[in-house]
Amino acid sequence: MSASAFSLSAAIQSDAFSILLGQPIIGGLRGATRHYFCGFCMSWIYTQPDGFDSFVNIRITMLDDPRPYPPYIETYTSERLPWATTPAARSFEQFPPVEDYETLAREYALHAGVSG
Repeated sequence: MSASAFSLSAAIQSDAFSILLGQPIIGGLRGATRHYFCGFCMSWIYTQPDGFDSFVNIRITMLDDPRPYPPYIETYTSERLPWATTPAARSFEQFPPVEDYETLAREYALHAGVSG
């Protein structure tokens, strides 16, 4: 869906996320996991993963300034193009096990210097 070697996203707590202007629409890929797009320009904005209502994955490229958010985790490296690399601290051949998500979030907070 990204038409790229990468699909850069950030997991944001659902209760900290809101759309300020406009109404997103669900894109052409239909299923339990919902991918939302801008109804005007059709850019992919965010994803609501099935079974993970506590967070949304926003497309980093939708931020005014994505530079402060370099990749921390890369997934599906089993399908990586040989020349596609990231500076991510953690890599997984597919998605990390669900039971590791909380630990990964804590690790990222320490890595990024996030308090709270």
